[in-house]
Amino acid sequence: MKSYLRLLAALAALAFAVSARAAEELNLFGWSEYIPQPVIDGFTKETGIKVNFETYSSNEELLSKLVAGGGSYDIVQPSDYTAEVMIRQKLLAPLDLSKLPHLKNLDPEFTHCGHDPEGKYTVPYMSGTVGIVVNTERVKTPIKGYRDVFDPKFKGRIVVLNDNREIVSWALDTLNLPVNTITAANLAKARPLVADWVKLVKVFDSDSPKTALLNGDCDLGIVWSGEAAILWNQSKKFQYVIPAEGAHRFIDVLAIPAEAKNKDAAHKFIDYILRPEVSVLISDAFPYTNPNAEARKHLSAEALANPASYPKGGGKIETFRDIGKAAADIDRLVTDLKSAR
Repeated sequence: MKSYLRLLAALAALAFAVSARAAEELNLFGWSEYIPQPVIDGFTKETGIKVNFETYSSNEELLSKLVAGGGSYDIVQPSDYTAEVMIRQKLLAPLDLSKLPHLKNLDPEFTHCGHDPEGKYTVPYMSGTVGIVVNTERVKTPIKGYRDVFDPKFKGRIVVLNDNREIVSWALDTLNLPVNTITAANLAKARPLVADWVKLVKVFDSDSPKTALLNGDCDLGIVWSGEAAILWNQSKKFQYVIPAEGAHRFIDVLAIPAEAKNKDAAHKFIDYILRPEVSVLISDAFPYTNPNAEARKHLSAEALANPASYPKGGGKIETFRDIGKAAADIDRLVTDLKSAR
């Protein structure tokens, strides 16, 4: 009888363990068109952890949700300068590096950067630039910088990111003003340029700006480099240009909110992403610059030759930093000008 009861207890414990494993969930909040579904499915198959994936289209949307209460998310995917804000506001949990053995695969160029100098809170996911795409079959004049794109003759033929800070940074670069020191005087200087430029734009799209170029609605764009890389893979008529005035280089990272409920699963997912055989799947689907040095060894020669994924030459490259309350000033400026166009 005792043996029978012990057997029942063991079976009950096993059933509970299986049920708990099956019920474990990870809530991921990330950019749209950035994490391939097969990567998520592979993680679930290996660990039994279900991934609930919610997307956003701007860093501002992510930040506002985390400020309002980030306890519903276990992993977030901010850009570097937004991660810097989150660290300052104590919205992120320190990482347990002992649970991330595959950190060794990262290229040191992308670690311990300005947004997280000690590498305590973030892990690089993908990097890239914001640059110009030209349909060379329909645009025959040389395009080297922002002023070339925002020529009145291209009115109604331009797609740009729906990102206020990006748009203002292009004007600041054009005027040779700093993009990370935002003053009222500099915004006043940038305002006329931005006012003229937004009137020329046909499509504002941060989610999939390549679509307007692929379907022929637009002939020029200022887009994420990964979108430009996909266009180049589709047709070599789409050429990528690093603007002569300067281009923004970003590092998008993975981080764990301070209020996350499943930090252990979050560490498992991050380390899974850092495996070369997983990271290369991300590059295959979304060809940004991969900060995983071991994964890059598995990329094809054509992938490494993609001028948008791994650009050579061009103008100056700069990163964004936390600009504090000036972000709201930028939002007001661009929102006002868009509504008036």
